[in-house]
Amino acid sequence: MTLFVKYDFDLVCKTLLKEQLDALDISYTLNSLGELIIKGVLSQEKQETLTTSLKKYGIEILSKQKVTLIDRIKNAVDDYLKNKEFRSIKLSTYLSDTLHYSYAHLSTIFSENTYTSIENYMILKKVDLAKDLICNTNLTLTEIAFRLDYSSVAHLSGQFKKTTGLTPSAFQRIMNKKKL
Repeated sequence: MTLFVKYDFDLVCKTLLKEQLDALDISYTLNSLGELIIKGVLSQEKQETLTTSLKKYGIEILSKQKVTLIDRIKNAVDDYLKNKEFRSIKLSTYLSDTLHYSYAHLSTIFSENTYTSIENYMILKKVDLAKDLICNTNLTLTEIAFRLDYSSVAHLSGQFKKTTGLTPSAFQRIMNKKKL
């Protein structure tokens, strides 16, 4: 028997963090963009225990500010794409307002450390969302293009093919065959 599950990665991470922090009796505030604010001083022993317990779930405490900022940018882009109301403003404005840095600074840090631009990252994430919608819904390509704010199906198809090497239709056929 095969079961197909869908999960909210953000919710899973927040729940795991909450459980682990509460178990260690650590007072904290959890921001939505991968930022955890510890209230008070965290002893070396508790920090090591927390690091070890989170590592089991693939959650890593980042010590370098640039790495943390890059992850916050990625999380903000993900939130931007998931939330239709955010997309009424430009991504650059959203990132600047959310992360409290100029877009030029964010773009430079991101590009220098990931060797790609924020825009390319966003395209990859949109294509991932399109793949998810193709596999898990009965939406047409027109509806998917509209939902992901593409100007046309042709625009979606072009980015999809450039990223995956397949047209959305070919991808859909392959995935339908796998389900059988």
